[in-house]
Amino acid sequence: MRIGILTGGGDVPGLNPCIKAVVNRVHEKGHQVTGIRRGWGGLLSTDLDDPASVAENLVELDPVGVRTVDRTGGTFLHSSRTNPGKVKTGDVPDFLAGSVEGDGPHDLTPHVLKVIEAAGIDVLIPIGGDDTLSYGLRMHQEGVPTIAIPKTMDNDVNGTDYCIGFSTAVTRGVQFIHNLRTSTGSHERIAVVELFGRYSGETSLITAYLAGVDRALIPEVPFDVDRVCELLLADKAANPSNYAMVTISEGATVKGGDMMLTGEADAYGHRKLGGIGQVAGELIKERTGEGIIYQQVGYLMRSGSPDSLDLMVATNYAVMAADLALDGSTGRMVALRNGSYSSVPISVTGEGVKRVDVGELYDAANYRPMVRHVRGKPMFLY
Repeated sequence: MRIGILTGGGDVPGLNPCIKAVVNRVHEKGHQVTGIRRGWGGLLSTDLDDPASVAENLVELDPVGVRTVDRTGGTFLHSSRTNPGKVKTGDVPDFLAGSVEGDGPHDLTPHVLKVIEAAGIDVLIPIGGDDTLSYGLRMHQEGVPTIAIPKTMDNDVNGTDYCIGFSTAVTRGVQFIHNLRTSTGSHERIAVVELFGRYSGETSLITAYLAGVDRALIPEVPFDVDRVCELLLADKAANPSNYAMVTISEGATVKGGDMMLTGEADAYGHRKLGGIGQVAGELIKERTGEGIIYQQVGYLMRSGSPDSLDLMVATNYAVMAADLALDGSTGRMVALRNGSYSSVPISVTGEGVKRVDVGELYDAANYRPMVRHVRGKPMFLY
């Protein structure tokens, strides 16, 4: 049997250990692994009539080749946000240009299926978030045996309590916030820390909860600037070091406003986010007269090596996915549910993203984390 494996979407710590564990498990059982470079883009870009193109996009993986990859973050297979089912005309590979008509987007899934068959891939293991796995579901629906592994620092894939990358992102965020306290307190300012989180404020909220910040602004609850200013001034006055801190998800919005979006939409319909923290900081400064420190943490949250929890989950997800593949149990997504490793139908990836349970985890009137009860909650409350 030959297993194909790819990573798509944003990189997170834990991807390389996950790939390594799949390779080791599959080879241990006497089978082979093909690494697909740059996510779904690797299959789209493979010209079967060009040996150099095949070699560029499809690589043989063995235990010797992946021996040390788990010592670093990111993904050595690289990644992309390519969706072969919705390819813009300008992104169609030159060798496929003659097969498309009109303005697009173009569905080039038939070519992807041809590449998978030519490569001799029996089972496909995509590692990704909601977007990447939505095309994994498409592959399953097209008859390709597929097993999904959830990863995203937003921890918002349906069907699982945990996605690879979440713990490390929160750990980084807490560390950076605590480090920033020294400058914020030294200058007696208000710190506005922008964290990742497009539609789900989970990463930002849990980071704020664990770091003990004063206020947290999340996408699920548009915020009133004047109310936030009132709260932060009170927080600052109550702090012996005369400073206050507020975290803000990149997808948060001012009441009556829209997300801060730039550039063209990607293949999954998303435009680049970022800048709401700076805008919020300027509004807070304008209304309060206080000095502001604005810090956009962003990519630092998902950079570097995984913490021990992400290393554990990535390795175990990989072993479980490999075993499911070798047993012929496809059309599944590996998952953590109620504290136990399990798998669920891959169709859960088509149900959209999870969002913060505001009623259980957030004080919307005062813009702060509020865990109303812990008993019975999953480890990360969500």
